[in-house]
Amino acid sequence: MLKVQPLNCTLKRDPTKASSTDAMIAVLAGEFQALGVEVADTIRVAAHHVSAGVTSDEGDGDEWPAIRRKILSADILILGTPIWMGQAGSVAKRALERMDAFLSETDGQGRMPSYSKVAVAAIVGNEDGAHFASAQIFQALNDVGWTIPAVAACYWVGEAMGSTDFKDLDETPEMVAQAAKMVAGNATHLAQLLKATPFPGHTDAGHTDN
Repeated sequence: MLKVQPLNCTLKRDPTKASSTDAMIAVLAGEFQALGVEVADTIRVAAHHVSAGVTSDEGDGDEWPAIRRKILSADILILGTPIWMGQAGSVAKRALERMDAFLSETDGQGRMPSYSKVAVAAIVGNEDGAHFASAQIFQALNDVGWTIPAVAACYWVGEAMGSTDFKDLDETPEMVAQAAKMVAGNATHLAQLLKATPFPGHTDAGHTDN
């Protein structure tokens, strides 16, 4: 069975406070579950102490190592973020920065620990920037080894400077529901293929010609 790990990068630290990012993740989670995929409990990054840095463990008090283990134990990552100032939020950027450590954690075939794992995005906001945020996220995730499927972002952007958030909607907009179904279907299909046949890496990793 495939497993999805949602990562909520809302700026709200209190996990009891409603988050539109959680609401969008829930839409995607429902579509994954409909496909028989296990969905792990969402990790709200801001509720944990995630130190600044680019290693997998920044020392005393750093809670990223435990989050990292959960991310890498899954087959699919949902990276959820709100839009702030027209771009992905700072918490999402910190999570991506911590994954930079994958670049130096390759195996004998040059594969990062995220190789053959799939990542998608859940994005919400009350201003423009969903496409820019997804571009930021997908480039960064691809740089550190994640595989991005076709149609990998599910997003909703409300009225600029409006007071209605995604979590306040009475129902999921039809286009968002359709996008979620496509994102979940494509990600599940790709993850199944990669789990059965992982990326081979290169056979001469660590060797140089004399």
